[in-house]
Amino acid sequence: MRQNASRPGPAAVTALVAGILALGALGVVVANQGLATDSPVADGDASGHYAQPEAQGNETAQAMRPAVRIENGTAPLKPANSGRTDPLPAPDPLRATESAPSPAVGPLFYTGQGAPGHGCSASVVHSPKGDLIVTAAHCVYQDGFRTDIAFVPGYHDGVAPYGVWVPSSMDVDPEWAADRDPDHDVAFLRVRRPGPDDRAIEQVTGAQRIRFGAPAGRRARVTGYPVTEERPVSCQNTTEAAGPTQLRFDCADMPNGTSGGPFLTDVDPATGLGTVIGVVGGRDEGGDEETSYSSYFGEDVESLYRRATSTG
Repeated sequence: MRQNASRPGPAAVTALVAGILALGALGVVVANQGLATDSPVADGDASGHYAQPEAQGNETAQAMRPAVRIENGTAPLKPANSGRTDPLPAPDPLRATESAPSPAVGPLFYTGQGAPGHGCSASVVHSPKGDLIVTAAHCVYQDGFRTDIAFVPGYHDGVAPYGVWVPSSMDVDPEWAADRDPDHDVAFLRVRRPGPDDRAIEQVTGAQRIRFGAPAGRRARVTGYPVTEERPVSCQNTTEAAGPTQLRFDCADMPNGTSGGPFLTDVDPATGLGTVIGVVGGRDEGGDEETSYSSYFGEDVESLYRRATSTG
């Protein structure tokens, strides 16, 4: 429910308010929990892996050029992990509010249906090759892998401060590919930046840690990009178990577009980086504007991470 992969950019706020006629003029067909029917997709293999051709990614990056101001910078150097953690107090009232952009978090843009627009969120996570992001499976796979995805870390106000990154490969669990199992609504993408700079994204933006098997009942910060906004929103609260395969996070005003945004624990106040224990997705493809969910990061997600980081 938190995805809208067909929003046609910042100017679409007016179009969204205008309603169905404006959307029709843009040729956009959107359901709350689905992609437009003419989304460009490709089949992966039986394991849920797709290696994206370089030319395809380059085309997506080129389509992004008129949509964002690309700066190709590097995140400022930050001190090493201080050993301290932010207590992440819950706000009162319990509502998400606009937050400062983080270099390791950004929106996923889609370019295949007219003007590029962002419709989901993702975050950089540590990996052996430093090229991995994590998001929700429903953001990248619906009846096939989206072939028009671009990740813009640290995005704000039409600016791509750390460049535009496109997938070199994508991995989802075959249980998701088969029948959209909400317990497997997680995807890992290895990304690259087209052009002469061959640094891995982790060298440019930094990365969150990732943890599997984390218990519920932990303080967490959830961050994502609403489809109608040019900056992220964040909220802090305690995670709860929603059965053995889902995490629950209560906070209002986490709207469409925040799908794939990270559940972060153990956030270092000196660096702003934390540990990802979930992403907005899972039950009802992320929940509603009062409650967010995540597929539990257990053994299955750990196996998916291992496959994503060892393939290709």
